[in-house]
Amino acid sequence: MPHFSRYTGTDDFSIDFLIPLFRKTKKEMQECYPDIFIIMGNDDLRNEEEHLFSGEKEGLWQYIHNRKTSFRGFQIYGYACIPPSPFRLKDWEKYDVSRYVDPGCIPPTEGFRTIDTGEDIEFSTIWNDLAILAGDDDVSQAIFLFHCPPYKTNLDRAALDGMMVDHVPLDIHIGSIAIKRFIEERKPLITLHGHVHESSRITGSWSEKIGDTWAFNAAIDQKGLSVIKLQPDDPASAERIII
Repeated sequence: MPHFSRYTGTDDFSIDFLIPLFRKTKKEMQECYPDIFIIMGNDDLRNEEEHLFSGEKEGLWQYIHNRKTSFRGFQIYGYACIPPSPFRLKDWEKYDVSRYVDPGCIPPTEGFRTIDTGEDIEFSTIWNDLAILAGDDDVSQAIFLFHCPPYKTNLDRAALDGMMVDHVPLDIHIGSIAIKRFIEERKPLITLHGHVHESSRITGSWSEKIGDTWAFNAAIDQKGLSVIKLQPDDPASAERIII
């Protein structure tokens, strides 16, 4: 979804633009209005989350961060958090599988947050969150909407070639180890990702099969809207459309 913190055309993106636009669209489409599942990204301000819950109550969408729902026989899960980054906004950042922080990145316990969720950030990890979110569910027919892509794939390749911090080379892969392990171990049907906008340009790939799972990254760093069109029962036939 669009980054709240980067939109400056109105006083409040969600109240002045997003919700009215979806209301208008739903009114026009009526019974043809689609099921919409959304999460935020790491540049979005979490204090806007309350407006997403308001839109959900109106039936405009389902907000699914750290939640699950169903769609035509498939389970849908959402998770927005990413591992530590160099950016100071930490609303959607957590340690990945341990308290290790890559060179040049700021720990989730530092920086700033727009809202206090009451979590113990020092001991919270993406890995633990995913274990709780999925529980003992059979996720073989599930679709996961992640903001972060899995680590060391064609979907998380950043433009960090040759860059160093304190004489230490930066990792050119900035995805989540926890998400990669989760995919490998739990084998969901499909995972959808964003976050690393330049990855598909650098690698030439916007999809990757990890074991039994098809993973797709819709993020781009060019003009236009990237859409991944797929059939859940035939993910291999997915296509990317730039509008």
